[in-house]
Amino acid sequence: MLKELWDYRELFFFMAWRDIKLRYKQTVLGVLWALIQPFFTMVVFSVIFGQMANISSGGIPRPVFYLSALIPWIYFSSTLSSAGLSLVSNSTLLTKIYFPRIILPGSAALGGLLDFGIASAMLIGFLVYFGMPMGVELLLWPVLVIPLAMLAFGIGAFLAALNVKYRDVKYAIPFGIQLWLFISPVIYPVSVVPESYRWLLAFNPMTGLIEGFRYAVAPSAGLDLGILAISVGISVSVFILGIVYFKRTERAFADIV
Repeated sequence: MLKELWDYRELFFFMAWRDIKLRYKQTVLGVLWALIQPFFTMVVFSVIFGQMANISSGGIPRPVFYLSALIPWIYFSSTLSSAGLSLVSNSTLLTKIYFPRIILPGSAALGGLLDFGIASAMLIGFLVYFGMPMGVELLLWPVLVIPLAMLAFGIGAFLAALNVKYRDVKYAIPFGIQLWLFISPVIYPVSVVPESYRWLLAFNPMTGLIEGFRYAVAPSAGLDLGILAISVGISVSVFILGIVYFKRTERAFADIV
């Protein structure tokens, strides 16, 4: 499979670039949407959950607290949505020409990294504004992108293959993403969860990843290396299992779609 992907590498990057162009085609603000979505979501979260609900941010400025979680979360959720629907939305390609089908969910995961990078630059601006030190921990930010992308791609590839056979998957994806948001430490820090229930958070791979991203920009938040290790391990496992399931069902795509 790796050799085949290398042979079709130009198509892979072309599909990723095509997804980026289609995302902002005929839009007034273009790539500014990569900043608008996390910024205004951060503002709403700061007002509702920060000021009105008074949920602790662990001493971190609330814009930094929410943005450090929203940026990876938005990448994760948007990749799941686009990758999960990638096969059905490109059904005409599946029936006309041959190429490694895994390129379709893969291009969704790759194309989303552009928005992630743009939003990350905005976060750096907030760190400068609040006078927060940028130490060696900040190097963890790009490193954690690897397991994050693997997790998003693994689940996206599984959902894409499943959606070919069961079309109601497209309705389940946004619903599942909404529920997943509230069981992930995007709105709240892990410290507000009673210790007797924290072990449950370890089963959610986004827990350790989000806490890791938050620690990268605000080391005072602390980091549970055990939960992070579990999250990375689950991400790698999901990545492998997603590819295995995708490859096993790949031959029937053109017949079913």
